Amino acid sequence: MTPAKTSVHPALATDPKIQRNAALHLGLDIGGTNLRLGVFRGLRLLSEYRTAPDLSEVCRHAGNREDAQRLVVRLVGDAIADALCKHKQVQHIGMGIPGFVDPGNSLLLQSPNLQHLENTDLISPLQKRFSLPVCLVNDANAAAYGEYLLARPHHSDLRHLLYVGLGTGIGGGLVLNGQVYPGAHGSALEIGHLIVEPNGRVCGCGNRGCLEQYASASGVKLSYTEYTGCHKTARDIGQMADAGDRSARQAFWQAGRALGQALAHLQKILDADLVCIGGGLIGSWPWMAPAVQSALDADLIPILRGRTRITPSSSADCAGMLGAAYIGLETAEVPHDE
Repeated sequence: MTPAKTSVHPALATDPKIQRNAALHLGLDIGGTNLRLGVFRGLRLLSEYRTAPDLSEVCRHAGNREDAQRLVVRLVGDAIADALCKHKQVQHIGMGIPGFVDPGNSLLLQSPNLQHLENTDLISPLQKRFSLPVCLVNDANAAAYGEYLLARPHHSDLRHLLYVGLGTGIGGGLVLNGQVYPGAHGSALEIGHLIVEPNGRVCGCGNRGCLEQYASASGVKLSYTEYTGCHKTARDIGQMADAGDRSARQAFWQAGRALGQALAHLQKILDADLVCIGGGLIGSWPWMAPAVQSALDADLIPILRGRTRITPSSSADCAGMLGAAYIGLETAEVPHDE
């Protein structure tokens, strides 16, 4: 596993609730194509490690489900072991993973990209290997909690935060009164599957017109192809928008309009203090933001207009690791120093 440059992001200010506990906490952001790990003291990122085992490929090429599970547990365990060689004071481990996680027993119930790991106990082998408490949470919930912790020093009245992650798909997480809300079955805030275009594009979930088909990286690519007949990556389309390409900017405008419609409906229900937008598509936020605001202004009820704060993530990709570390802290009931 390759150590990334040790860094302290400017947003990682001291949070009294967490800083009382001076122990080290380890958070992993487990993706389908890579794994990132951070070691934290308080909100300070001490070390970051990255590796690129394509876990979805590992699962697909394993001989069977049991082999895939053993391989992934070993890969994750080896990454943790590398970090613990340098940071021996780590007291617990939290892991964020894409998919539905049972909040009762921390099993991964369903994951489109990691199907071989469904209904797998990833926790017990790691707890046995390292003799540390370990927890597993949904990656969007982890990012939501990380963004909440990072935002608190700048928003003293912050209690409720809605997080939307724009990547290949769209994930969401909700913090209510300082606590992550996973829902009764671990499936709360499946924002990507809100319907924004009835009878629109067919989604992988089986419905039509889901937000994910318009405001994700995949959705932007589909829109651009519809306008031009050309196939480009979301990164390329973002660069073309920066250079003034009208079709590229229109694709992001459509993404922003769809996102704004979805956020307006969510805010009517949740009335969150802050809406944080993150994920790999956030680099093109300037081309989406005006359309998001326009749709919000059109669809919000009057009392919420002008009161909904929307901000792009400024976490330098730390939020998922940070949130996993400290959701884990609460789940494992590691005591705070008083």
